[in-house]
Amino acid sequence: MEEQAKSLKQRGVLFDVDGTLLDSSYFHAIAWWQGFRQQGLTVPMASIHRHIGMGGDRLLDRLLPPDSDEDTRKEIEQAHGAIFSTFWPVIRPFDAATDLVRTCAESGFAVALASSAHPRDLHVLRGILEADAWIDCVTSSADAAESKPSPDILQVALERLGLRSEDVVYVGDSVWDVQAAARLDIGTIGLTCGGISEAELLAAGALEVYADPRALLRDLESSPIGKLAGPPSA
Repeated sequence: MEEQAKSLKQRGVLFDVDGTLLDSSYFHAIAWWQGFRQQGLTVPMASIHRHIGMGGDRLLDRLLPPDSDEDTRKEIEQAHGAIFSTFWPVIRPFDAATDLVRTCAESGFAVALASSAHPRDLHVLRGILEADAWIDCVTSSADAAESKPSPDILQVALERLGLRSEDVVYVGDSVWDVQAAARLDIGTIGLTCGGISEAELLAAGALEVYADPRALLRDLESSPIGKLAGPPSA
């Protein structure tokens, strides 16, 4: 698979990974919580979870005390990465996640994993998903100057696929996914399997919300992805 080559396909589906295709959001929350505790900081797990989907730098901006120094940030980030890696063996795809990616590709869509995960984590998560045969490009935190809710990751995916905003749909599980896509006028399908409610995803601007990849796959033809499969935009 050549991640830098432009796809010849005229439409695409961009997928977030953590909490969207893989059941990993709560493991991230635990890893951040333990990272904070190692620095003597108590941050409620619920507060951490509500910021999962942001880049780690943005999450720390929101949750650290204002007077925190750079060394503390680095220690927490390193702890999060080390602790999250201990969960790799137990992370699993959501039901039908791989089938959803495969079906989109076999229906003629270019497929991108538009993730802001650390490259090391993303390499492992891709192996768990087992969908590389149907993926046209992948982004990680190394590909963007700013993390979600900045749209940088999505912009990189569009450029690699050679597609425009109006020719793709993004599938994500957090309000940060929806906000990032909205900045590029990309329509987003929300999934609640990452732990964020339908009401919150709709309020953020999601076009439609489904419970999980299985539910989206079942209604794929009537979803925004299916509606995108018409004549190419002028």
